[in-house]
Amino acid sequence: MRATNHVARRKRKHRILKQVKGYYGRRHLLHRIAIEAIHTADKNAFSGRKQRKRQFRRLWITRISAACRPLGILYSRLIAGLEKAGIVIDRKQLSEMATNDAAGFAAICEQAKAALATPAAV
Repeated sequence: MRATNHVARRKRKHRILKQVKGYYGRRHLLHRIAIEAIHTADKNAFSGRKQRKRQFRRLWITRISAACRPLGILYSRLIAGLEKAGIVIDRKQLSEMATNDAAGFAAICEQAKAALATPAAV
């Protein structure tokens, strides 16, 4: 009789079924369907890590835009003014400043406005 290495096979199946614990329907019960569920989950997790970066950037930009409008400057003009003034600050820090340090954010907005008001050097 042929040996099928049942111990290793059971260990592999157990590892896969442990990964899909809590999945809906047959996805957490049947080995073949569980493998497909794992592949799908891994694929979505990979793309989700990329999407999270995009979504956070959108959130930061929205917060900055909402904070700078009452100060009389649009988001695009603020970014252009910061670039012209030579102020290097990323959107994450700018968003944090807009939500937690209104006075500091207002000062940065004023610097950006002043940089935009000065004529461009040729």
